[in-house]
Amino acid sequence: MRRTLVVGASAAGLAAAETLRREGYDGTLTLVGEEAHLPYDRPPLSKQILSGEWSPERLPLRARADLDALDLDLRLGHAATGLDLAGRAVLLADGTRLPYDGLIVATGVRPRRLPGEGDAHVLRTLDDALALRNRLGSGRRLVVVGAGFLGAEAAAVARGLGTEVTLLEPAPVPLAHAVGEQVGRVLSGAHLDHGVDLRTGVGVAEVSDTGVRLTDGELVAADEVLVAIGSLPNTEWLEGSGLKVADGLVCDEYSAAAPGVYGAGDVARWHNPLFGTSMRIEHRTNAAEQGMAAARNLLRPDARKPFAPVPYFWSDQYDMKVQAFGHLRGHDEVAVVEGELAARRFVVAYRTGDRLVGALAIGMPPKAIRGWRQAVATGASWHEAVDAPPPGGASARRT
Repeated sequence: MRRTLVVGASAAGLAAAETLRREGYDGTLTLVGEEAHLPYDRPPLSKQILSGEWSPERLPLRARADLDALDLDLRLGHAATGLDLAGRAVLLADGTRLPYDGLIVATGVRPRRLPGEGDAHVLRTLDDALALRNRLGSGRRLVVVGAGFLGAEAAAVARGLGTEVTLLEPAPVPLAHAVGEQVGRVLSGAHLDHGVDLRTGVGVAEVSDTGVRLTDGELVAADEVLVAIGSLPNTEWLEGSGLKVADGLVCDEYSAAAPGVYGAGDVARWHNPLFGTSMRIEHRTNAAEQGMAAARNLLRPDARKPFAPVPYFWSDQYDMKVQAFGHLRGHDEVAVVEGELAARRFVVAYRTGDRLVGALAIGMPPKAIRGWRQAVATGASWHEAVDAPPPGGASARRT
Protein backbone atom coordinates (compact mmCIF):
# COMPACT_ATOMS: atom_id res chain seq x y z
CA MET A 1 0.00 0.00 0.00
CA ARG A 2 1.73 3.14 -1.25
CA ARG A 3 -1.12 5.63 -1.61
CA THR A 4 -3.45 6.27 1.32
CA LEU A 5 -6.23 8.83 1.27
CA VAL A 6 -8.04 10.24 4.31
CA VAL A 7 -11.14 12.28 3.44
CA GLY A 8 -12.09 14.55 6.33
CA ALA A 9 -9.59 16.76 8.14
CA SER A 10 -11.09 17.02 11.61
CA ALA A 11 -10.39 14.95 14.74
CA ALA A 12 -11.02 11.50 13.20
CA GLY A 13 -9.14 12.19 9.97
CA LEU A 14 -6.15 13.73 11.69
CA ALA A 15 -5.98 10.90 14.24
CA ALA A 16 -5.97 8.41 11.35
CA ALA A 17 -3.19 10.24 9.53
CA GLU A 18 -1.03 10.52 12.64
CA THR A 19 -1.56 6.84 13.48
CA LEU A 20 -0.54 5.72 10.01
CA ARG A 21 2.76 7.58 10.31
CA ARG A 22 3.30 6.48 13.89
CA GLU A 23 2.75 2.83 12.89
CA GLY A 24 5.40 3.06 10.18
CA TYR A 25 3.50 3.87 7.01
CA ASP A 26 5.91 5.80 4.74
CA GLY A 27 3.92 6.05 1.51
CA THR A 28 1.97 8.99 0.09
CA LEU A 29 -0.59 10.20 2.62
CA THR A 30 -3.24 12.65 1.39
CA LEU A 31 -5.54 14.45 3.83
CA VAL A 32 -8.57 16.16 2.27
CA GLY A 33 -10.66 18.74 4.13
CA GLU A 34 -13.63 20.78 2.96
CA GLU A 35 -12.78 23.74 5.22
CA ALA A 36 -9.77 25.92 4.51
CA HIS A 37 -8.78 26.00 8.19
CA LEU A 38 -6.10 23.72 9.60
CA PRO A 39 -7.69 20.79 11.49
CA TYR A 40 -9.28 22.19 14.65
CA ASP A 41 -11.19 21.06 17.71
CA ARG A 42 -14.99 21.37 17.63
CA PRO A 43 -16.25 20.98 21.24
CA PRO A 44 -14.96 24.47 22.24
CA LEU A 45 -17.09 26.08 19.51
CA SER A 46 -20.23 26.01 21.66
CA LYS A 47 -18.30 26.83 24.83
CA GLN A 48 -15.02 28.79 24.90
CA ILE A 49 -15.23 30.20 21.36
CA LEU A 50 -18.88 31.23 21.62
CA SER A 51 -18.27 32.87 24.99
CA GLY A 52 -15.20 34.73 23.75
CA GLU A 53 -13.02 33.06 26.38
CA TRP A 54 -10.79 31.65 23.64
CA SER A 55 -9.52 33.20 20.45
CA PRO A 56 -9.63 31.08 17.27
CA GLU A 57 -5.84 30.69 17.45
CA ARG A 58 -6.31 28.18 20.29
CA LEU A 59 -8.46 25.80 18.24
CA PRO A 60 -6.02 23.99 15.89
CA LEU A 61 -5.47 20.38 16.87
CA ARG A 62 -1.82 20.60 15.80
CA ALA A 63 0.60 23.36 15.00
CA ARG A 64 1.55 23.79 11.36
CA ALA A 65 5.04 22.48 12.08
CA ASP A 66 3.58 19.26 13.50
CA LEU A 67 1.44 18.79 10.41
CA ASP A 68 4.46 19.40 8.19
CA ALA A 69 6.33 16.70 10.09
CA LEU A 70 3.71 14.18 8.98
CA ASP A 71 4.70 14.79 5.35
CA LEU A 72 1.08 15.11 4.25
CA ASP A 73 -0.30 15.91 0.86
CA LEU A 74 -2.68 18.38 2.51
CA ARG A 75 -5.72 19.36 0.43
CA LEU A 76 -7.69 21.91 2.48
CA GLY A 77 -10.65 23.82 1.11
CA HIS A 78 -11.59 20.98 -1.25
CA ALA A 79 -14.77 18.95 -0.83
CA ALA A 80 -15.02 15.36 -1.98
CA THR A 81 -17.81 14.94 -4.53
CA GLY A 82 -17.60 11.31 -5.59
CA LEU A 83 -16.01 7.92 -5.07
CA ASP A 84 -15.01 5.50 -7.83
CA LEU A 85 -14.82 2.35 -5.76
CA ALA A 86 -13.85 0.05 -8.63
CA GLY A 87 -11.25 2.50 -9.92
CA ARG A 88 -10.04 3.28 -6.36
CA ALA A 89 -10.20 7.05 -6.69
CA VAL A 90 -11.92 10.00 -4.98
CA LEU A 91 -13.19 12.96 -6.97
CA LEU A 92 -12.90 16.50 -5.61
CA ALA A 93 -15.06 19.56 -6.33
CA ASP A 94 -12.29 21.16 -8.38
CA GLY A 95 -12.21 18.17 -10.73
CA THR A 96 -9.14 16.52 -9.21
CA ARG A 97 -9.10 12.72 -9.21
CA LEU A 98 -7.13 11.28 -6.31
CA PRO A 99 -6.14 7.61 -6.65
CA TYR A 100 -5.69 5.49 -3.53
CA ASP A 101 -4.73 2.03 -2.35
CA GLY A 102 -6.35 2.56 1.05
CA LEU A 103 -9.15 4.98 1.99
CA ILE A 104 -10.46 6.28 5.31
CA VAL A 105 -13.77 8.16 5.19
CA ALA A 106 -14.04 10.73 8.00
CA THR A 107 -16.30 13.38 6.50
CA GLY A 108 -18.30 14.03 9.66
CA VAL A 109 -21.76 15.57 9.79
CA ARG A 110 -23.54 18.82 8.97
CA PRO A 111 -26.37 20.57 10.84
CA ARG A 112 -29.92 19.54 10.16
CA ARG A 113 -31.92 22.58 9.03
CA LEU A 114 -35.51 23.74 9.10
CA PRO A 115 -37.36 24.45 5.87
CA GLY A 116 -37.17 28.14 5.02
CA GLU A 117 -35.08 29.04 8.05
CA GLY A 118 -33.55 32.06 6.29
CA ASP A 119 -30.73 33.70 8.18
CA ALA A 120 -30.91 31.43 11.22
CA HIS A 121 -27.60 30.36 12.70
CA VAL A 122 -26.25 26.84 12.94
CA LEU A 123 -23.24 25.80 14.99
CA ARG A 124 -20.84 23.32 13.43
CA THR A 125 -17.82 25.24 12.12
CA LEU A 126 -15.51 27.92 13.43
CA ASP A 127 -17.10 30.42 11.08
CA ASP A 128 -20.55 29.51 12.46
CA ALA A 129 -19.40 30.08 16.03
CA LEU A 130 -17.76 33.43 15.29
CA ALA A 131 -20.81 34.67 13.40
CA LEU A 132 -23.10 33.87 16.34
CA ARG A 133 -20.66 35.15 18.97
CA ASN A 134 -20.65 38.57 17.35
CA ARG A 135 -24.45 38.78 17.70
CA LEU A 136 -24.75 37.95 21.41
CA GLY A 137 -24.64 40.18 24.46
CA SER A 138 -26.68 42.27 26.86
CA GLY A 139 -29.96 43.48 25.39
CA ARG A 140 -29.99 40.88 22.61
CA ARG A 141 -32.67 38.19 22.23
CA LEU A 142 -31.74 34.68 21.11
CA VAL A 143 -34.13 31.84 20.34
CA VAL A 144 -32.56 28.37 20.32
CA VAL A 145 -34.55 25.70 18.50
CA GLY A 146 -33.61 22.36 20.01
CA ALA A 147 -32.64 21.64 23.63
CA GLY A 148 -30.15 18.85 22.98
CA PHE A 149 -26.60 19.14 24.27
CA LEU A 150 -25.50 21.61 21.58
CA GLY A 151 -28.53 23.87 22.00
CA ALA A 152 -28.28 23.68 25.78
CA GLU A 153 -24.59 24.62 25.79
CA ALA A 154 -25.21 27.56 23.47
CA ALA A 155 -28.13 28.73 25.62
CA ALA A 156 -25.97 28.57 28.74
CA VAL A 157 -23.17 30.58 27.12
CA ALA A 158 -25.61 33.17 25.78
CA ARG A 159 -27.15 33.67 29.22
CA GLY A 160 -23.68 34.16 30.64
CA LEU A 161 -23.18 36.97 28.14
CA GLY A 162 -26.38 38.67 29.25
CA THR A 163 -28.46 37.59 26.27
CA GLU A 164 -32.18 36.98 26.74
CA VAL A 165 -32.70 33.32 25.74
CA THR A 166 -35.76 31.31 24.76
CA LEU A 167 -35.12 27.58 24.37
CA LEU A 168 -37.68 25.62 22.32
CA GLU A 169 -37.99 21.84 22.50
CA PRO A 170 -40.67 19.54 20.99
CA ALA A 171 -40.22 16.81 23.62
CA PRO A 172 -41.89 17.08 27.05
CA VAL A 173 -38.50 16.69 28.76
CA PRO A 174 -35.28 17.72 26.96
CA LEU A 175 -32.81 14.89 26.37
CA ALA A 176 -35.07 12.31 27.99
CA HIS A 177 -34.54 9.98 25.02
CA ALA A 178 -30.80 10.03 25.64
CA VAL A 179 -30.32 10.30 29.41
CA GLY A 180 -33.74 9.57 30.93
CA GLU A 181 -36.47 11.82 32.27
CA GLN A 182 -34.95 12.30 35.71
CA VAL A 183 -31.62 13.58 34.40
CA GLY A 184 -33.41 15.56 31.70
CA ARG A 185 -35.41 17.38 34.38
CA VAL A 186 -32.23 18.18 36.30
CA LEU A 187 -30.68 19.77 33.23
CA SER A 188 -33.92 21.65 32.49
CA GLY A 189 -33.96 23.02 36.03
CA ALA A 190 -30.54 24.60 35.54
CA HIS A 191 -31.82 26.56 32.54
CA LEU A 192 -34.84 27.79 34.47
CA ASP A 193 -32.67 28.82 37.41
CA HIS A 194 -30.53 30.92 35.07
CA GLY A 195 -33.46 32.76 33.54
CA VAL A 196 -33.91 30.84 30.30
CA ASP A 197 -37.46 30.80 28.94
CA LEU A 198 -37.61 27.03 28.37
CA ARG A 199 -40.65 25.89 26.42
CA THR A 200 -41.18 22.17 25.96
CA GLY A 201 -43.74 20.31 23.90
CA VAL A 202 -43.78 23.01 21.23
CA GLY A 203 -43.38 22.77 17.48
CA VAL A 204 -41.77 25.27 15.12
CA ALA A 205 -43.58 26.22 11.93
CA GLU A 206 -41.04 28.63 10.47
CA VAL A 207 -38.18 31.00 11.17
CA SER A 208 -38.73 34.60 10.05
CA ASP A 209 -36.79 37.86 10.15
CA THR A 210 -38.46 38.74 13.43
CA GLY A 211 -38.24 35.43 15.27
CA VAL A 212 -39.70 31.94 15.33
CA ARG A 213 -43.34 31.14 14.64
CA LEU A 214 -44.68 28.15 16.52
CA THR A 215 -47.17 25.66 15.12
CA ASP A 216 -49.90 27.19 17.28
CA GLY A 217 -49.34 30.55 15.54
CA GLU A 218 -47.42 32.35 18.29
CA LEU A 219 -44.42 34.40 17.22
CA VAL A 220 -41.45 34.18 19.59
CA ALA A 221 -39.56 37.40 18.91
CA ALA A 222 -35.80 37.23 18.47
CA ASP A 223 -32.85 39.19 17.19
CA GLU A 224 -31.04 35.94 16.38
CA VAL A 225 -32.12 32.32 15.98
CA LEU A 226 -29.94 29.26 16.44
CA VAL A 227 -31.20 26.00 14.96
CA ALA A 228 -29.78 23.02 16.87
CA ILE A 229 -32.02 20.12 15.88
CA GLY A 230 -29.39 17.50 15.20
CA SER A 231 -27.19 16.62 12.28
CA LEU A 232 -26.93 14.60 9.09
CA PRO A 233 -23.91 12.47 8.14
CA ASN A 234 -21.97 13.74 5.12
CA THR A 235 -22.45 10.75 2.84
CA GLU A 236 -23.97 12.32 -0.30
CA TRP A 237 -20.64 12.17 -2.08
CA LEU A 238 -20.72 8.38 -1.69
CA GLU A 239 -24.00 7.95 -3.58
CA GLY A 240 -23.65 5.53 -6.46
CA SER A 241 -20.29 4.28 -5.21
CA GLY A 242 -21.53 0.89 -4.12
CA LEU A 243 -20.85 1.51 -0.44
CA LYS A 244 -23.81 0.97 1.89
CA VAL A 245 -25.17 4.16 3.43
CA ALA A 246 -27.90 4.19 6.12
CA ASP A 247 -27.73 7.15 8.50
CA GLY A 248 -23.99 7.08 8.03
CA LEU A 249 -21.43 4.97 6.21
CA VAL A 250 -22.22 1.40 7.24
CA CYS A 251 -19.16 -0.43 8.58
CA ASP A 252 -18.49 -3.76 10.27
CA GLU A 253 -16.95 -4.34 13.68
CA TYR A 254 -13.52 -3.44 12.28
CA SER A 255 -14.84 -0.09 10.95
CA ALA A 256 -14.48 -1.47 7.41
CA ALA A 257 -17.02 -0.46 4.74
CA ALA A 258 -15.38 -2.42 1.91
CA PRO A 259 -11.98 -4.00 1.25
CA GLY A 260 -9.41 -1.25 1.81
CA VAL A 261 -12.09 1.30 2.82
CA TYR A 262 -12.76 2.28 6.44
CA GLY A 263 -15.01 4.78 8.19
CA ALA A 264 -14.18 6.85 11.26
CA GLY A 265 -15.84 9.47 13.42
CA ASP A 266 -19.28 11.05 13.20
CA VAL A 267 -19.98 9.75 9.68
CA ALA A 268 -19.38 6.06 10.50
CA ARG A 269 -22.13 3.66 11.56
CA TRP A 270 -20.40 0.52 12.74
CA HIS A 271 -21.23 -2.62 14.69
CA ASN A 272 -19.91 -2.28 18.24
CA PRO A 273 -19.45 -5.87 19.49
CA LEU A 274 -19.24 -4.72 23.12
CA PHE A 275 -22.93 -3.79 23.01
CA GLY A 276 -23.93 -6.05 20.13
CA THR A 277 -25.52 -3.25 18.15
CA SER A 278 -24.92 -0.77 15.36
CA MET A 279 -24.16 2.78 16.47
CA ARG A 280 -23.03 6.13 15.14
CA ILE A 281 -21.40 8.32 17.77
CA GLU A 282 -21.01 12.09 17.43
CA HIS A 283 -18.53 12.70 20.22
CA ARG A 284 -14.98 14.00 20.15
CA THR A 285 -13.37 11.09 22.00
CA ASN A 286 -14.93 8.49 19.73
CA ALA A 287 -13.75 10.36 16.62
CA ALA A 288 -10.11 10.20 17.67
CA GLU A 289 -10.29 6.61 18.91
CA GLN A 290 -12.01 5.33 15.78
CA GLY A 291 -9.61 7.24 13.54
CA MET A 292 -6.72 5.44 15.20
CA ALA A 293 -8.45 2.05 15.09
CA ALA A 294 -9.37 2.40 11.41
CA ALA A 295 -5.81 3.37 10.51
CA ARG A 296 -4.32 0.34 12.27
CA ASN A 297 -6.80 -2.04 10.66
CA LEU A 298 -6.19 -0.55 7.22
CA LEU A 299 -2.45 -0.84 7.66
CA ARG A 300 -2.48 -4.41 8.99
CA PRO A 301 -5.47 -6.24 7.45
CA ASP A 302 -4.23 -9.63 8.66
CA ALA A 303 -4.16 -8.49 12.28
CA ARG A 304 -7.34 -6.43 12.48
CA LYS A 305 -9.04 -5.83 15.84
CA PRO A 306 -12.71 -5.04 16.41
CA PHE A 307 -13.45 -1.47 17.44
CA ALA A 308 -15.37 -2.02 20.69
CA PRO A 309 -15.15 1.13 22.83
CA VAL A 310 -17.20 2.30 25.76
CA PRO A 311 -18.41 5.62 24.28
CA TYR A 312 -17.67 8.74 26.32
CA PHE A 313 -19.08 12.24 26.13
CA TRP A 314 -19.10 15.36 28.23
CA SER A 315 -20.99 18.65 28.32
CA ASP A 316 -20.46 21.94 30.17
CA GLN A 317 -23.59 23.89 31.07
CA TYR A 318 -23.44 26.79 33.52
CA ASP A 319 -21.48 25.44 36.51
CA MET A 320 -22.36 21.81 35.73
CA LYS A 321 -19.95 19.27 34.29
CA VAL A 322 -21.79 16.36 32.67
CA GLN A 323 -19.81 13.17 31.97
CA ALA A 324 -21.13 9.88 30.64
CA PHE A 325 -19.81 6.47 29.63
CA GLY A 326 -21.63 3.80 27.68
CA HIS A 327 -24.59 3.41 25.33
CA LEU A 328 -27.45 5.12 27.13
CA ARG A 329 -30.09 5.34 24.41
CA GLY A 330 -32.92 2.85 24.60
CA HIS A 331 -32.25 2.03 28.26
CA ASP A 332 -34.85 0.24 30.38
CA GLU A 333 -34.02 1.63 33.81
CA VAL A 334 -32.08 4.41 35.53
CA ALA A 335 -30.81 4.18 39.10
CA VAL A 336 -29.13 6.79 41.29
CA VAL A 337 -25.93 5.18 42.59
CA GLU A 338 -24.29 8.14 44.30
CA GLY A 339 -25.31 11.64 45.40
CA GLU A 340 -28.66 13.37 44.98
CA LEU A 341 -30.53 14.53 41.89
CA ALA A 342 -31.87 17.60 43.68
CA ALA A 343 -28.35 18.74 44.54
CA ARG A 344 -27.20 18.36 40.91
CA ARG A 345 -24.37 16.23 42.22
CA PHE A 346 -24.84 12.55 41.45
CA VAL A 347 -24.01 9.44 39.46
CA VAL A 348 -26.74 7.43 37.75
CA ALA A 349 -26.43 4.01 36.13
CA TYR A 350 -28.37 2.67 33.14
CA ARG A 351 -29.79 -0.81 32.51
CA THR A 352 -30.74 -2.44 29.22
CA GLY A 353 -32.04 -5.96 29.60
CA ASP A 354 -30.05 -7.54 32.41
CA ARG A 355 -26.88 -5.59 31.74
CA LEU A 356 -25.26 -2.38 32.93
CA VAL A 357 -24.83 -0.31 29.76
CA GLY A 358 -23.77 3.12 31.01
CA ALA A 359 -23.30 5.68 33.73
CA LEU A 360 -23.63 9.46 33.87
CA ALA A 361 -22.32 11.94 36.42
CA ILE A 362 -23.10 15.58 37.07
CA GLY A 363 -21.04 17.71 39.42
CA MET A 364 -18.83 14.79 40.46
CA PRO A 365 -15.05 14.27 40.20
CA PRO A 366 -13.88 11.97 37.38
CA LYS A 367 -12.97 9.18 39.81
CA ALA A 368 -16.63 8.86 40.78
CA ILE A 369 -17.52 7.41 37.39
CA ARG A 370 -14.35 5.59 36.32
CA GLY A 371 -15.25 2.38 38.12
CA TRP A 372 -18.62 2.33 36.40
CA ARG A 373 -16.90 2.67 33.03
CA GLN A 374 -14.84 -0.42 33.76
CA ALA A 375 -17.96 -2.31 34.80
CA VAL A 376 -19.59 -1.43 31.46
CA ALA A 377 -16.44 -2.46 29.58
CA THR A 378 -16.39 -5.88 31.22
CA GLY A 379 -20.07 -6.53 30.50
CA ALA A 380 -21.18 -6.51 34.12
CA SER A 381 -24.71 -7.62 34.83
CA TRP A 382 -27.11 -5.13 36.34
CA HIS A 383 -27.36 -7.23 39.50
CA GLU A 384 -23.56 -7.27 39.91
CA ALA A 385 -23.28 -3.55 39.32
CA VAL A 386 -26.01 -2.24 41.61
CA ASP A 387 -25.64 -4.74 44.46
CA ALA A 388 -21.83 -4.80 44.47
CA PRO A 389 -20.92 -1.43 42.92
CA PRO A 390 -17.42 -0.72 41.62
CA PRO A 391 -14.90 1.27 43.71
CA GLY A 392 -16.21 4.76 44.32
CA GLY A 393 -19.83 3.71 43.80
CA ALA A 394 -22.64 3.05 46.22
CA SER A 395 -25.66 0.79 46.30
CA ALA A 396 -28.26 1.88 43.81
CA ARG A 397 -31.48 3.72 44.61
CA ARG A 398 -33.80 3.03 41.69
CA THR A 399 -35.73 5.99 40.27
